[in-house]
Amino acid sequence: MSDLTRILTDIEQGNARATEELLPIVYNELRRMAAYKMSSEPAGHTLQPTALVHEAWLKLVDSSSQSWQNRAHFFGAAAEAMRRILIARARRKHTQRRGSDVAHADVDELEIASPVPNDQLLALNDALDRFAALEPQQAELVKLRYFVGLKIEEAAEVLGISPATAKRWWAYARAWLFHEIKAEPENISRTRER
Repeated sequence: MSDLTRILTDIEQGNARATEELLPIVYNELRRMAAYKMSSEPAGHTLQPTALVHEAWLKLVDSSSQSWQNRAHFFGAAAEAMRRILIARARRKHTQRRGSDVAHADVDELEIASPVPNDQLLALNDALDRFAALEPQQAELVKLRYFVGLKIEEAAEVLGISPATAKRWWAYARAWLFHEIKAEPENISRTRER
């Protein structure tokens, strides 16, 4: 049993000290994932990968259902946490409730820059939710690749599948999501007509 698996088991059994042991072991990997996600941002954006890691970490350890069976499960949860942070940020920027076009500066609220426009990120999120209902494992691969930045081999290892299977799933998922996002305006108008 690896140190990470042992610590995750200790956390599941209620050992509070084990959570303190976990961060130093996974921090560099989480930071690398966040750095990948932030690498396409222009210079001067307000959030560094470290802040994204810290916010994701807080979501992970503050969760009442803090139970990870293994490395794959933990990094899947981390990918989901980073995804939710980016989606929440996109939704927050997309809404008009916060003063319409007036810019607000709030030092307590960190801005997380995403590499795609907010409306595209929201469209991807909606399509990914629909895809997850049909193909949950392939959707996890998309989250690990797109939102965390893992390479095919790394994502395959986390999911416990072969790299060849991961490549097939990735090709299928990309095609499905592209088709779904491209058809999204039609789907929205059909929903409104009902």
